[in-house]
Amino acid sequence: MVQRSVFASCGQEAFFEGHVHALRTLGGVPRSKVRYDNLKAAVARVLGLSRARVEADRWIAFRSHFGIESFYCRPGIEGAHEKGGVEGQIGYFRRNHFTPVPEVDSLAELNELVDQWDLHDGRRRIGSRPRTIDEYFQVERPLLLLLPLPEEPFETGRLFTPRVDRYSQIAVRTNRYSVPVRLIGKRVQVVLHASHLVVYDRNVEVARHERLIAKGGCRLDLDHYLEALIRKPGAFPGATALEQARSAGKFTPVHDAWWAAAVKAHGDTAGTRALIEVLLLARHVSHEHLVAGLAMALRAGALTADAVALEARKVAQAEDEPARHLSPAEGGGEATVTFLHEWRLAHLPPDTRPLPSVTHYDQLLRRRRTSGGGEHREGEAQ
Repeated sequence: MVQRSVFASCGQEAFFEGHVHALRTLGGVPRSKVRYDNLKAAVARVLGLSRARVEADRWIAFRSHFGIESFYCRPGIEGAHEKGGVEGQIGYFRRNHFTPVPEVDSLAELNELVDQWDLHDGRRRIGSRPRTIDEYFQVERPLLLLLPLPEEPFETGRLFTPRVDRYSQIAVRTNRYSVPVRLIGKRVQVVLHASHLVVYDRNVEVARHERLIAKGGCRLDLDHYLEALIRKPGAFPGATALEQARSAGKFTPVHDAWWAAAVKAHGDTAGTRALIEVLLLARHVSHEHLVAGLAMALRAGALTADAVALEARKVAQAEDEPARHLSPAEGGGEATVTFLHEWRLAHLPPDTRPLPSVTHYDQLLRRRRTSGGGEHREGEAQ
């Protein structure tokens, strides 16, 4: 039985995450020794031609946490035969499943394919052997004498504490990543994983990025700069974060069409600011609903953020309702837009309060005199 995972890097973080995946799949930690090659993620220095090693500090902490007993291959030609079976299986898997290179949209999709290929390979027979790979593994499983996994998880990511620069970016290894502009000048905590990184401010997650592999790269999230851009909308069209959002598919042609219409109706500054207000809605509305709301508002000529918010909310509510609403092309009539304040007035909760009364105020008035003579004299004086 072989467990494989694909990561965006081959650093120590990937080495640890691969271990965690394999141990969870096995259901425990092998009691016997686990054989390793002399990779840098585990071995800091090879001592001569023996099996003695100076191990990396984090690797010592990791294997001590799980109770793994390591055993290293001899360096050079003397140890070449000690790992031939593993390298042969890697070559078989690469030739049969990664040739040609599969086309996927993400590493998660690729790892799903790898899991399916592992299951498929477990059902095949090697040569003329009478049993499949999985059947042989079931025979060998009791010999592993698996120890239970520890209850507390081990943090496989590497911790960094960079300071946010004036461009609202942090430097991690050789690359730069954006964080919200409110954190400029502060020091944040970063946990770097094999394929992504997470940024925390006082133990609260504030940013998450896919890890960059090439050196000198920069990954920016447009949402992190909206508070600054809404004050200076003239910087929005040339922003690098906008170009990256376009490349990632987060800023769609529907956004561009609505933006162009808003600029034509309100001018460059007001139209761009209205678009930024729409982008701020993405923090509370899903991307699909927001794009649908933009399309409906554009069709109706409603070029305000309130109108987009209302249309996006209508789309979300229509998905929850069992009845299907027809679009204008299907005979549902012309697209109409109700402004947000009008919609709120039309959907006020029922007023269960009693009607007002002036009885208590009447008690404060002076009682009229009952003596008619006094009132007549007062009338005669008038």
